[in-house]
Amino acid sequence: MTADTLVKRNVSHGVFTLERTYPGVTPQRVFDAFASIEGKNGWFTAPNALWDIGERTMDFRIGGRERLVGNWKNGLVTEFDATYFDIIPGERIVYCYEMRLDGRKISVSLATFEIKAVPGGGAHLVHTEQGAFLDGYDDNGSREHGSREILDKLTAYLEG
Repeated sequence: MTADTLVKRNVSHGVFTLERTYPGVTPQRVFDAFASIEGKNGWFTAPNALWDIGERTMDFRIGGRERLVGNWKNGLVTEFDATYFDIIPGERIVYCYEMRLDGRKISVSLATFEIKAVPGGGAHLVHTEQGAFLDGYDDNGSREHGSREILDKLTAYLEG
């Protein structure tokens, strides 16, 4: 018997939508925060006191890939591997990504980010995510919670 035969095979699904409005920030500025390693290093990370970047690569184009490996102080290793499927500068980003914990694939998700101008100035971001959580990984809303925290970090980055 292998370790794989002991894993309970199942899939659970989750969908959520989060929105943020950024007064005084152009849609292009919001888009640019997603479009480079330098931009993403400003907000798409875990707290430094708990986590160090082990690896980060990014090829921001349709068909391009992004990879982020985090080494947690408690020994846990997380991996984010994404492929970009749709990019419209200043307006939309769509990618699929898988997450791994200590090498075990826990989810595959489709993430969509829509960016619109706000009348009178500013930008409005809509993030919709559809996730498939795999083989006993019970998400219980933690992906949505984590995404809220990440968008809070994006807000701080854009305001800073």
